[in-house]
Amino acid sequence: MDWIQDIRLTGGPLYWTAWILGAAGAGYLLWRPHLPGRRRWLVAVAAALAAAAGLVILVHWILIYLASTFPEELPFEVLIWVTPAVAAFLLVLLRFRWRRWRGRGLDIAAFLAVVLLATIQVNAYFGLNKTVADLMGTALTRIPALEKELMRQPGTAGQPLAGWTATGDTLPADGVLRTVSIPGTASGLQTRTSYVYLPPAYFAANRPELPVLVLVPGQPGGPADWLTGGSLVPRMEAFADRHGGVAPVVVVVDPNGSQSANSLCMDSSIAKADTYLAVDVPEWIAATLDVDTNPRQWAVGGFSFGATCAVQLVTRHPEVYTGFLAFASESEPALAKERQKTVDAAFHGDTAAFDAQVPLTLLRTRQYPGKVAYFAAGANDTEFVGNLETLATAARGAGFTVQSDVVQHTGHSWDMLTPGMDNGLELLATHWGWDR
Repeated sequence: MDWIQDIRLTGGPLYWTAWILGAAGAGYLLWRPHLPGRRRWLVAVAAALAAAAGLVILVHWILIYLASTFPEELPFEVLIWVTPAVAAFLLVLLRFRWRRWRGRGLDIAAFLAVVLLATIQVNAYFGLNKTVADLMGTALTRIPALEKELMRQPGTAGQPLAGWTATGDTLPADGVLRTVSIPGTASGLQTRTSYVYLPPAYFAANRPELPVLVLVPGQPGGPADWLTGGSLVPRMEAFADRHGGVAPVVVVVDPNGSQSANSLCMDSSIAKADTYLAVDVPEWIAATLDVDTNPRQWAVGGFSFGATCAVQLVTRHPEVYTGFLAFASESEPALAKERQKTVDAAFHGDTAAFDAQVPLTLLRTRQYPGKVAYFAAGANDTEFVGNLETLATAARGAGFTVQSDVVQHTGHSWDMLTPGMDNGLELLATHWGWDR
């Protein structure tokens, strides 16, 4: 049954079948056999569509501005696809009122077809679950824990990467992915499973001192999103192929502890997330993995919330991380659309304490010579393109070497990692001084 796990959700037969079934379901629900007169039915349909749009707008407003469920408005494309699903539900209710029982099964089937299409399209927009295995999480359960023999051995030291070539047996064609648990020793943070990617060069008999890339997921979300939506392993394998088996050791971490939590990547009344990422994680990596411990060889990256986090970490701790990859960064960390709600929840209303940790504040007051910054945003994600421009300008003014991409035909989606991840990694490779 492995073939089921490999079924694609963002293209291929299932994707287009959902289109056909969804369109047929919508057409069926708009059809009016055995229903009231044409004019009356058209009025009912128009009312259902208007009510659906109104409900989506109202619920969205409540989620963003009253419940503060998300700090940013949901993408317009997502709201557009949710609307027909709600409209289909209202149409089913109307048809139930005027139809006999024997026709209601078809009405429900048509509604489910529309919901399937809407769900497939929302998933495709975010680019998160590309296959059934991604959606069900089955592939993740097969990832083994990091073995002792792959950890740093006491009394051993890797060779400098500059001028390094592998000796002995040929390097393996691929790297490996492992699960790890990174304790919150100093921060007290309780976190979920983290992941480590070790490139082919890590398995050389004369293992080199490899650079480190720490990655942070979005919110809501978790570290596994970098494996599914971020396609981390194939992207890193492709990079290693271009660089003779050499790539950074990648550690995907969890600063939130749950799918819905938001630690702001700060030390605040919510959690000591900054301590976790700037103390616990680096200390664990340096003690556990054979890597280069020179901060110049360490970078951090992330998507959405994780991108904001990456900018925060380098601007606050340039002695720990000297470069970042920011894919769709917010202009500043946020719990809610209304800034004061974030300040109240995390800093008991102390705006000055919050401002002191915000990247734009630090970029105005400090200089970061020798640091590198990569920004990317989807061209259709206008708010985050604006964030990119604001942050990139501030970073240049603070001495960063900056590169940025506005990726066409994408929105707030993992799809921006094509070509963003490649471009960001190449910028880091130059920063790391690779001559390969």
